[in-house]
Amino acid sequence: MADVINVTVNLEAFSQAISAIQALHSSGSRVFDCLKDGMRKKETLEGREKAFIAHFQDNLHVVNRDLNELERLSNLVGKPSENHPLHNSGLLSLDRVQDKTPLYSQLLQAYKWSNKLQYHAGLASGLLNQQSLKRSANQMGVSAKRRPKAQPTTLVLPPQYVDDVISRIDRMFPEMSIHLSRPNGTSAMLLVTLGNVLKVIVIMRSLSIDRTIAKGYNENVYTEDGKLDIWSKSNYQVFQKVTDHATTALLHYQLPQMLDVVVRSFMTWLRSYIKLFQAPCQRCGKFLQDGLPPTWRDFRTLEAFHDTCRQ
Repeated sequence: MADVINVTVNLEAFSQAISAIQALHSSGSRVFDCLKDGMRKKETLEGREKAFIAHFQDNLHVVNRDLNELERLSNLVGKPSENHPLHNSGLLSLDRVQDKTPLYSQLLQAYKWSNKLQYHAGLASGLLNQQSLKRSANQMGVSAKRRPKAQPTTLVLPPQYVDDVISRIDRMFPEMSIHLSRPNGTSAMLLVTLGNVLKVIVIMRSLSIDRTIAKGYNENVYTEDGKLDIWSKSNYQVFQKVTDHATTALLHYQLPQMLDVVVRSFMTWLRSYIKLFQAPCQRCGKFLQDGLPPTWRDFRTLEAFHDTCRQ
């Protein structure tokens, strides 16, 4: 005997609800299109902002209207019964004392949990099969003390190799001079002078860049004992902004297996500041905003933007 799910559905309201879903999808797409286009249609910045805000508010009102209409129609559409028979187990739902012994509802929950468990187990099995972990009985019996420990290759690069990489990068950019020193052992410290614009102190661990500090060209970058000052920040807000952006760039350029490419990419990005006070913002077209030049450089195109215009 086949089990039947009793469903009472208002077909007219159901059809209207489908149309409402389509309208909500279209209005939501217009909101994202508005965000994607941004402020590009007016000549002045103030005009662009006002037009963008008005257009965005209109789109949100349409979304709110479509959402309210969909909620109204959803109340008119009938809901199916909560009982979803599983073959003969559906007969359990006919028990008159179901409130005292809710076997059928518990069975449904166990069935859903079993399906989820099977799905996640399949995902875990696929991930584990991708790993190249080959162990035998002999390997499992070897003492942990006798196993050779894998050394991190990124920390044991010879200093001569690091010097060669920095020397090649120095020759790539004639307007940038790089002075390398090792005051504390094998860790390298770079003093990068970019034309007559700024100086950047780069602290490295082998070929991995730990942190950077940007200062003005005329600022002192040495301490009283003649060592590079790696703790004090610049006295000028513009170079403090450049320091913050350089820290962000270090998080962006990450390729642990090819650290020389990471250093070269970072230096190429840093070289784009050669026109820090000459390049206008690519968004608003102005040279100054709040008294500061465009301090942000795009990681891919190296174009200049003000810190607020890039968002």
